[in-house]
Amino acid sequence: MSKHNKIGIKGEQIAADFLLNKGYKILYRNWRSGKKEVDIIAIKDDILAIIEIKTRSRNDISFPEEAVTHHKQQFLKSAAIDFVALYPEHINIRFDIISVLMESGKVKEIIHFEEAFY
Repeated sequence: MSKHNKIGIKGEQIAADFLLNKGYKILYRNWRSGKKEVDIIAIKDDILAIIEIKTRSRNDISFPEEAVTHHKQQFLKSAAIDFVALYPEHINIRFDIISVLMESGKVKEIIHFEEAFY
């Protein structure tokens, strides 16, 4: 497995633990609908959060959250439509980004952007 993939997997686990500590219930990790994938689908206070996790090492030149482009946002919105078609009981939905910045294999910073886009 490439270093990039290992960092991503580690970042997703860090984000999942972070969400659990904040009182979220994780419904799915790496939920798929065809070619679409959502990193984490979680719920808290009757709000369904569609969450994209972005992890970078400290020596990258951009912030992790900057990797969630307009195209990626559209992709996540499409996946959310598929999810709600299967589980229509979820009315209140928002799109979040969790940015994980790593340095020397340890978490340097984690930021949860709630309602990151619409």
